[in-house]
Amino acid sequence: MKMTWRILVLFVGLGLYGAAIGLMIRSELGASPWDVLAQGVSRRSGLTFGLSTVVISAVVLLCWFPLRVRPGWGTLANAVSVGLFADATLALVPPTGHWLQRSGLLAGGVVLLAFATAVYLSPRFGPGPRDGLFTGLVRRTGLPVWAVRGCLEVTVLVIGWLLGGIVGIGTVVFAAAVGPLVHVFLRWLRVDVGH
Repeated sequence: MKMTWRILVLFVGLGLYGAAIGLMIRSELGASPWDVLAQGVSRRSGLTFGLSTVVISAVVLLCWFPLRVRPGWGTLANAVSVGLFADATLALVPPTGHWLQRSGLLAGGVVLLAFATAVYLSPRFGPGPRDGLFTGLVRRTGLPVWAVRGCLEVTVLVIGWLLGGIVGIGTVVFAAAVGPLVHVFLRWLRVDVGH
């Protein structure tokens, strides 16, 4: 894959990823643990949701240094652009009080996020800040992936909820559906993440 094409695919994937997050947030039915944290930070700080996401990404990247994890170019692009694309989506998609529309936003957001994950991983420019944090912790502690990821996500979910982020059925749907959907899209797009 030529470099120009890889960069284009990366930013398309990150744009779709940010849009997916924006759709889930706009549903107001709950979101991923890290997005609940960003909602809470946004509500307490007065920053937009997207800027809160960027700030959290920067803090997470600082945690990479003691773990001796090296960010890729895609990691840095992820840290900056996903929040901006989420804010753009929130500006374009109006709030709705209708439960069916909100459910559609949530379902569309979860499916789009899974697809976007496979797209942005395909150029192999490095993991997102949160993925690098948990894989770095796994390497340094020797604990199993499920334990490290589970502890991280429960911790940020609780902090986000205490700060005012929305935990709801969307949080449960995300947790149950996103892993299997990412797996399907990785195979469909023939993305090898084993190396």
